[in-house]
Amino acid sequence: MRKLSLSIVVLTVFTLLAACASAGNKPADNQAGASQEAAANVKADNVQPEFKKLGEEPLTLTFFSTSGTFPDVEFNTLIADPIKKKFPNVTIERITPAATTTNEEVLSTHVPDIIYSSSSSHQRIIRTGAYEDLRDLIKRHNFDESRIKPILYDYIKDITKDKNGEIYAIPFNANQHVLYYNKDIFDKFGVPYPTEKQLTWDETLEIAAKLTRTENGVNYIGLSVDNLTGLAKGLGLPYVDRETGNAALDTPDWLRVFELNKRIFEIPGYVTPENTWNWGRDQFMKDQVIGMRVTWLANMVGPLEELRQQGVEFNWDIAPAPNFSDLLGKTREAQIHSLSVNSQSEHKDEAFQVIAEILSDEGQKILARNGRVPAVINPELEKEYGLDIPVLQGKSVQNVFIGEPLQEHYIHPYELEITTRLTEAAEDLAVNGLDVNSAIRKATEAINKDVETLRTTIGDK
Repeated sequence: MRKLSLSIVVLTVFTLLAACASAGNKPADNQAGASQEAAANVKADNVQPEFKKLGEEPLTLTFFSTSGTFPDVEFNTLIADPIKKKFPNVTIERITPAATTTNEEVLSTHVPDIIYSSSSSHQRIIRTGAYEDLRDLIKRHNFDESRIKPILYDYIKDITKDKNGEIYAIPFNANQHVLYYNKDIFDKFGVPYPTEKQLTWDETLEIAAKLTRTENGVNYIGLSVDNLTGLAKGLGLPYVDRETGNAALDTPDWLRVFELNKRIFEIPGYVTPENTWNWGRDQFMKDQVIGMRVTWLANMVGPLEELRQQGVEFNWDIAPAPNFSDLLGKTREAQIHSLSVNSQSEHKDEAFQVIAEILSDEGQKILARNGRVPAVINPELEKEYGLDIPVLQGKSVQNVFIGEPLQEHYIHPYELEITTRLTEAAEDLAVNGLDVNSAIRKATEAINKDVETLRTTIGDK
């Protein structure tokens, strides 16, 4: 009996233990399963979507330039050739429409994979919907945004600050301003060359007056500054108010700009008897009658190289861009040239990889050595500026980096549409006899009327 009782007790204990073990296993299994599922989910979240790596198979990507000076010699040297060299299977093919074709017309009939833009076209291309929001591509390709100069990338981000924070472009280069001068004209009139010292506008106008004269029937003009729009870039001035869209010309800074442009026009001989007053690139490069020209780097370096390849050369050099006396050490706004992916492209990942390659240190080194200021933070590249482009050999290229460029002001969606009013205002100062205050008032009224129309065609900001 005692043995039987003991057996029953032992059996009961084993049964209870088994039951406990069984009961205990179920939640343990559930917890393990849940943990595995959670781990799988985390892993899935961290796995980037599959994408084709550039160069794995033959591919042609199309490229379209919406604005800015970007001649074929630069397109080939800075983009098409370096990509082909590194990725032999990849061809970058440029879309070159007729000169009269608008960006909107091109983008409605073509799907360029990569879009090259400057601030003079960003807002218009945004309205077409052609820009892809690059945030996902940046993340997927582990693109290091911290390498880009803040003065450039902050401008790009500011474009959409009032929207949803989209990133529509990656800066390609900083298009800075310099003073180009024709040594032959300086020599002709016995005037010392500008140096690495940044000149004030007063000093620059003194030199310009000595170079503005007529000799043997040729009108020599001492200075070209891109008029009101160019001078305003030395102060970072918007044309219209960001909030209201109305004209923003009635300010002390714009008054300084109008007064300075008026002084330039009043240099004896600057406005010809035929009322020619607007002097620009062709007069400097081709006619070679401009003593000094203050303008963008990209506006001149590529075209000067193309001109050299055509056998046309002359004796010119580079000095720092002038500024108002209280702003020495600062230069004009740095315009952003950028690269974007088309929202309709079938090769977004590959297009972005091309952009990332161009933004690599090696890609930016090619850019710097061929006359463009890099978009990335790397002071060593500045030391190599211009070394590979023949037209810059022997030039004072380090003067490009004297003075700190301003960040480009916010380009309002209306701004490009009303720029013509500033050209008209400059003409009013030059040949129509208007005083500064009258010219500002007339331009303000014209801009505000334009804005009323633009609100119906473009819509509010």
